[in-house]
Amino acid sequence: MMLASEAEPYAKTGGLGDVVSALSRGLAGSGHEVAVVLPLYETTTRVLANRPQRVVSDNVSIRLGNQTRHVRVIRSDEDSVAWFFIDDPEYFGRPGLYGTSDGDYPDNAARFITLVRGALAIAADTFKPDILHCHDWQTGLAPALLKTGQDPAHPPGSLPTVFTIHNLGYEGLCGREVLAAIGLPDSLFNVYGLEFYDKVSFLKGGLIYADRVNTVSEAYSREILTPEYGLGKEGITNLRKGDLTGILNGVDYERWDPRTDKLIAANYSADDLSGKRKCKLDLLKEFGLSEADAGRPILGLVSRLVWQKGVDLVVAAAPEIVKAGGLLTVLGTGETGLEEALKTLAKKFPGEVGVHIRHDERLAHKLEAGADIFLMPSRYEPCGLNQMYSLKYGTVPVVRATGGLLDTIQPWDGETGNGFRSSGESRDAFVKAIHEALDLYRDREAWSVIMRNGMSEDHSWGRSARRHLDIYEDLLQGS
Repeated sequence: MMLASEAEPYAKTGGLGDVVSALSRGLAGSGHEVAVVLPLYETTTRVLANRPQRVVSDNVSIRLGNQTRHVRVIRSDEDSVAWFFIDDPEYFGRPGLYGTSDGDYPDNAARFITLVRGALAIAADTFKPDILHCHDWQTGLAPALLKTGQDPAHPPGSLPTVFTIHNLGYEGLCGREVLAAIGLPDSLFNVYGLEFYDKVSFLKGGLIYADRVNTVSEAYSREILTPEYGLGKEGITNLRKGDLTGILNGVDYERWDPRTDKLIAANYSADDLSGKRKCKLDLLKEFGLSEADAGRPILGLVSRLVWQKGVDLVVAAAPEIVKAGGLLTVLGTGETGLEEALKTLAKKFPGEVGVHIRHDERLAHKLEAGADIFLMPSRYEPCGLNQMYSLKYGTVPVVRATGGLLDTIQPWDGETGNGFRSSGESRDAFVKAIHEALDLYRDREAWSVIMRNGMSEDHSWGRSARRHLDIYEDLLQGS
């Protein structure tokens, strides 16, 4: 059973939604019985409206401190996966998954303990899993409840747990008083429990109490053991070092393949790249740029617009990109300051910088297909998916050497390699890597080689799913 706060197509804000969905389908496709438990968000209701569904239970009681909530459980089966949804309109029937532009919802602790309690109820009565696989901070209390005997239906040790850290920077911090509010004993508030610098950390619940912990790339599993990337939790991650694994995420090539992608202007392959030019013309049109500039390199970015992603470095590098003859296209939402900075760039460089401040899956596919170069200067990147999408679409990545970007992008050496890497966090280092890419772009023969190098790689979910199965089997065998 997968327990998560989002999964495509029902709810998605980032890579977590892609990963939970693709891993679940990959495991189911290998013959395993897989369930996914999600909140029934407002957006999820709209997606489910076009799918077969049934009510599993009209009245699941969830105890939260002094109150009892009553939720419905809805099921929908698709791609051999059983999808369960916790229907609590007061908590989940909101426009945003985690909050609004003003910040996180103040009752997120109660919202996601409701998700956890609802999932454990399903695991006790409806879909009885061998393994509970929890994803990110929103589900971190599930291993804590199970390990400490706080779930009446599951004696300690009866349901093994795996906890995946998709991003150590998001941890679900709450005040100590939240324990009583959600019905947990104060005894869990200690340095070897949920306490983190006098706060309750949902993420720490997963880190401390899960039977196994994994991250979404091998490099990131090493990085989080260090002060630079541990974000104050390196003591905890080192405590679990023996149970910590890095497994690189995969790509769902049924959705991300230029040969079959229905969202792009023309299909193409490594053997026939002619369709990429049509995609490039289409991208220029989508961003209000001139088709007469189709000979210029297009540099693209699809991202949450946040500091972690290095978007400020893209803003700082934009004048240099334009000066060097490039065009810049950006798609995403995030921090207000970065959104405004990008809008200002578009006004300063009309016809050369195009910006869409929104989440748009259709346009994300078009940008991957139509751009020549993809930018990912992340300060840290647990895995990253867009660089792997870019490789498949012949869109050469320029990345910072960290986490999953370090695992997947190999520098061009004249014959081999699939992209360009910068080190450090400076604008100058990033600009230098961009210039290296632009210089190679002018050599059309060499550029076709680096494009095809990336397009020939296989980052599908098969290898990743097998490594997850190894962890599950080890747990079931008690090793």
